[in-house]
Amino acid sequence: MEMDTLKSGFCSIIGRPNVGKSTLMNNIIGQKIAITSNKPQTTRNKIQTVYTDEEVGQIVFADTPGITKAKNKLGEYMVGAANQAMKDTDVILYLVEADTFIGPADEGIISSLKRESAPVILVINKIDSISKDKLPEVIMAFKDKLDFAEVVPVCARSGENVDTLIEQIFKYLPYGPFYFDVDTVTDQPMKQIAAEIIREKALHALDKEVPHGIAVVIDLMKERPGKNFMYDIEATIICERESHKRIIIGKGGEMLKKIGTNARYEIEKMTEAKVNLKLWVKVKENWRESDYLVKNFGYDKKDYQ
Repeated sequence: MEMDTLKSGFCSIIGRPNVGKSTLMNNIIGQKIAITSNKPQTTRNKIQTVYTDEEVGQIVFADTPGITKAKNKLGEYMVGAANQAMKDTDVILYLVEADTFIGPADEGIISSLKRESAPVILVINKIDSISKDKLPEVIMAFKDKLDFAEVVPVCARSGENVDTLIEQIFKYLPYGPFYFDVDTVTDQPMKQIAAEIIREKALHALDKEVPHGIAVVIDLMKERPGKNFMYDIEATIICERESHKRIIIGKGGEMLKKIGTNARYEIEKMTEAKVNLKLWVKVKENWRESDYLVKNFGYDKKDYQ
């Protein structure tokens, strides 16, 4: 296939928290890269993944943090990362839920989208949650707010209509060579993905306010020499209060063991290797309010400035 017939470009996925951005990206890529949960602030960084069709072209996706009002320094980082993603892109996917009404958060996103020059595709997710006859009503409610380039209803979890979405994205990408090798699925370092998997398993296991105040730092990740492919990983879960630390560890260490077991299983699937995972828990009071600590735990504003 001649390079001048191939398309290649960037596509940002934006929307409110918990509308299924990471689930959609994982489905398109065909493997888990971005972590998912039903809790806000699950995605904190801009995560890039790569979809390649050698006959058509390459899409570099950016999954972004859910756009909401920033309440602390971490929140400021997340909003900044999402807003920057709307500028550095060829196509914007604006993901909404099928059964939603247009509230203040979506009004704010739509207002931001009006200032962007990239074509915006409205992606209505979770179409399995409403009856088919209600879909036109949802579409019209959003189209009254913004002139979208395309409207594509999907179910990110099942993959329904995702092929159509990919076709529509390619329609708006420029012609040009690939940005990444055809085998690349993400530009994220393995250490970062491992840290995010541990955080995901903590999000699933914990409740209330604890998940919002945790970060995960990989202290060590190295391949063990020998015939059997194996990684030794040491990681620290950072929380904001001593009471949170007790909850994360759990009675007799049971909660930390559960988080570790579930994370190890997922990391072994990702690396296709055995994993020896050791977890610790440390308290850094109100770290989300500290520019220094937010940056130290991997959320550097320079990433999007």
